[in-house]
Amino acid sequence: MSGDNIFQLFAYLLPAVVTGAIAFYFFRLHTRNEEGRRRYLLQKDTQKETLPIRLQAYERMVLFLERISINSLVVRVGPKSTNKTDYENLLIKQIETEFDHNLSQQIYMSDECWNIIKAAKNTTIKMIRSAAMSETDSADKLREDILNQNMEKQSPSATALSFVKREISEIW
Repeated sequence: MSGDNIFQLFAYLLPAVVTGAIAFYFFRLHTRNEEGRRRYLLQKDTQKETLPIRLQAYERMVLFLERISINSLVVRVGPKSTNKTDYENLLIKQIETEFDHNLSQQIYMSDECWNIIKAAKNTTIKMIRSAAMSETDSADKLREDILNQNMEKQSPSATALSFVKREISEIW
């Protein structure tokens, strides 16, 4: 092959290679756009189905936070005996039972929201335990002490509840 033939072959191949490269680029761009569109439509359809379930999970956690609110809890759960330790354990058991009942809801909410709910639960239990450390001798007195100690403070449940509401407004 002479230099002229090689140059002529190159002149024929160059437009074909350039056209092929451009076609490949546009085909790849098109398939990426189609894949993105399919993902978007799938996510949109999935969200239609999961949004009610997620909202129900948030509703259940709001109910949980309301039920473990110190004022609500102490009023709702009365002492069964005069022993303050029994009453302390009863309150904590109520909180733990409510929490265990709603444990599965964590898959429908963000990790941050779930951690705040757990922190509210743990702080409420700590508040009950610290009130029980006082020198009260009866369950009724412990009940009064718990209410009095938490009268001026914002409930951990209220803090968590405001976060849950903010998160719901973001997904809505």
